[in-house]
Order: sequence, then structure tokens, then C-alpha cells
Amino acid sequence: MAIEVRNQEGRSRYELVLDGEVVGIADYHDRGDALVFPHTEIEPRHRGKGLGEVLVRHAMDDVRAQGRTIVPTCWFVRDFLDANPGYAKLRAS
Repeated sequence: MAIEVRNQEGRSRYELVLDGEVVGIADYHDRGDALVFPHTEIEPRHRGKGLGEVLVRHAMDDVRAQGRTIVPTCWFVRDFLDANPGYAKLRAS
């Protein structure tokens, strides 16, 4: 099982690709000072395998590497940040 997460800037989303097929997305909106994450989704047949966490963790690592912050309006992203205190500083004030 080959997993890749890529930032599709032109579509304003991170995509989780499993064996060449996009099976998850984390949408974002660039508001200049931060990225707003309103929606994350994994295709139903791939849920329950931890792929949402893989997707969000990669997105958060990429945001951190850019020196940016996020606004987690998506419940899944918010729950991920709550469960992983090492990412707490990514929240925009």
C-alpha cells in the first residue's frame, strides 16, 4: 500500500493518495496570515484505518515548515490538534 500526501495548491487542498487513487482530502482557504481548514474527508471505504490522521499530520507538518498557522474549523483537524499537543502552536491567535 503506497501512501502519498500532496498539497494541491491550485485546488486549495491536501490530498491523500493511496496506490495512485485520491481517497482523502483536507480543504483549506488561505486568508493570508493563516490557513483555514474547514473540511477533511476520507472516502467511506477507507475510513477507520488511520488515514485521516496521516493526512492531517502531513498537512500540519507542511504548514509548520512554511512558518504559518491554521484556523481549525473542521472538527477532525480540531480534534487532531487537541490530541497532539506538539502541534498546539500552529493555532492562529
